[in-house]
Amino acid sequence: MSLAATSNSSQNTAGFSLKPSAQNPRLLELWFEQSLVDAFLKEVEKFPMQALEYKSMLRFRIAKVLNDLCDNRLQKLLVNTLADRRTGALLITPEGLNEVTQAEEMVKFSTAVAHLLGRSNFDAMSGQYYARFVVKNEDNSDSYLRQAHRVMELHNDGTFVEQDTDYVLMMKLDEQNMEGGNSLLLHLDDWEDLERFSADPMAHRQMRWSAPPSKKTSKDVFHPVFDIDRSGQPIMSYIDQFVQPKDDIEGNWLTDLSESLEGSNAIVSVPVPTGSFLLINNHFWLHGRDKFTAHQGLRRELMRQRGYFTHAKTLRNPTQ
Repeated sequence: MSLAATSNSSQNTAGFSLKPSAQNPRLLELWFEQSLVDAFLKEVEKFPMQALEYKSMLRFRIAKVLNDLCDNRLQKLLVNTLADRRTGALLITPEGLNEVTQAEEMVKFSTAVAHLLGRSNFDAMSGQYYARFVVKNEDNSDSYLRQAHRVMELHNDGTFVEQDTDYVLMMKLDEQNMEGGNSLLLHLDDWEDLERFSADPMAHRQMRWSAPPSKKTSKDVFHPVFDIDRSGQPIMSYIDQFVQPKDDIEGNWLTDLSESLEGSNAIVSVPVPTGSFLLINNHFWLHGRDKFTAHQGLRRELMRQRGYFTHAKTLRNPTQ
């Protein structure tokens, strides 16, 4: 299905609309009308967040509630978009959810969307299937995740865990005194040096990946930077902070790789309004974050879910 056909067939249907982003047509903007959002929240009111945290089956029940409200058309749209290498990314806005006081409702809505694709992984940092974290003006953390005044470089999630990480969901719950900090996205097929690096013998060398204490996972994992999908196209699993090169050859190749990614002219800078969230295919989209302008009252709260597809098994190497 073409991108145009996907977006045109889904416009203003069953309480939601879809259109390509003006910034990059690979990124689709999915808008849910407030009447549908309100109906969803009313139906799932009986499921408090604690119930969703303790009983993972209920996450699939609220996903069904949302899909039913969308005339059973939403799940197919999500699966087709995320599995399609020509797109693979959505900026999703549930109308009327835009205040931090609605944070639990935001998490419920995003949970329903994610579980129409598959299942969210356990997030060791939070001890739940999702993580909420705050970026402030000053930070002493051991990774770039919460550091406001520098760019968080392009990367894939899940590089240092053994779980499959097919999708990443990033939602903005709150924002105060903010300037800058846009999400940065790069599709592999738009990267000028994809062939140069993916065809290099280093691309498929097993490398060691480990994380700092804040990630609450101590086991190293080993995998190459590049793999191939079922159609033979390259996919990535990379983050500059957590790869541990064993020698100067690996270290310098990885540095060249990082410099190429950060220098790409195809990087898309995406402002994400409070209450909206990005949902991307983690295998062929890289993501990062631009730096913020300093302000003593700077505050941004984010929510993250990462997981694996149960409805679209076309992306990982069939030998895995």
